[in-house]
Amino acid sequence: MISKLVLQSTVEGIASIAQREVCVFDPDGRLLVSSSDESLSSEVKAQFVREFADSPAQMQELADGLYYKVFDEDRLEYVLTLSGGGENLHALGKMAAFQLSGLLVAYRERFDRDNFFKNLLLDNLLLVDIYSRARTLRIDETTLRMCLVVRPSGERRADMIKTLRRAVDGKAGCVVTEVSEQDLIVILDLEGKPEETEERAEDARWGTEQGRAFAEQLLAALEQDGYPDVRISCGAVSRDLRDLSRSYKEAEMALDVSRIFYENDRVICYGELGIGRLIYQLPLPLCRMFLSETFGEVDPDREIEEEIAQTVEVFFANSLNVSETARKLFVHRNTLVYRLDKLQKITGLDVRVFEDAITYRIATMVIRYMKYMEKNEY
Repeated sequence: MISKLVLQSTVEGIASIAQREVCVFDPDGRLLVSSSDESLSSEVKAQFVREFADSPAQMQELADGLYYKVFDEDRLEYVLTLSGGGENLHALGKMAAFQLSGLLVAYRERFDRDNFFKNLLLDNLLLVDIYSRARTLRIDETTLRMCLVVRPSGERRADMIKTLRRAVDGKAGCVVTEVSEQDLIVILDLEGKPEETEERAEDARWGTEQGRAFAEQLLAALEQDGYPDVRISCGAVSRDLRDLSRSYKEAEMALDVSRIFYENDRVICYGELGIGRLIYQLPLPLCRMFLSETFGEVDPDREIEEEIAQTVEVFFANSLNVSETARKLFVHRNTLVYRLDKLQKITGLDVRVFEDAITYRIATMVIRYMKYMEKNEY
């Protein structure tokens, strides 16, 4: 079904060329669009449309003008009417009906492509169906592609998808679709010379750079249209259609992981999740065992003061450099050393030693992960 806005615009264009009033009805006689606000939409004309729709005729001439049937494949979709008379009216009517038929074909193909990609991302297609339907829809099977998930912080507005489609307009092969009420999906077609395809597919950093750059463009377009609180995640590059669902799952995971460990980032790439991705996939019993072995009976949340915890974060951010950390915190070096010594007494870990620093860092991330999972009723 053609959108009413496009249908109205098409009818007005036809009417301006034909210099005739043009109307489009559904087979039940309901007026959908008209080139004139004063068009005849009486029950009499609606009855004419219903009778014509039930007849075997493809075209019919009545006192008020010509009636044409417009089909979508074998299904009657519209009844087109042109008012008035004249020797060119039949030719104008045929061209108008042909124009609507062409629009129906274009809309059906777009719908079929959209439906194909939705089922592909959700793993609803058999392997043999993926390639046969891709060939039917003229979709390249081996183009490098990547999935991006666009998620607003609150409820998604209906017109957000229009902004994304405008943002990717002109970028060949890109698809914007949706598979849930909250998220929108952008499938990025990565351009490149055929001889570079294999090399680029193996380069995870290249894919991450491409995804991040494109996500930044989408964010800018969304902000310009009044969507400030949006996060975008990127999956890894897929070299084959059948792997595209994996890229989608990676982008979904990237959003979930970022909510735990990188909550201030607005663009999140699967290839940049680092140790957070590993921790996210750990079972909770294993996490509890690790914390028990690391801290024993100590509860870090209760026994480590927030001032000390923040000090350690700055210490890590400055590559375990005591002097630089003291300067950033505006404290004396001895004060910083005192705080690190106090942490060592509580936990048994000296974060000035690289191995202990790694252990403490992982442990705090595990604690954050467990809190998140328990809060969300894992």
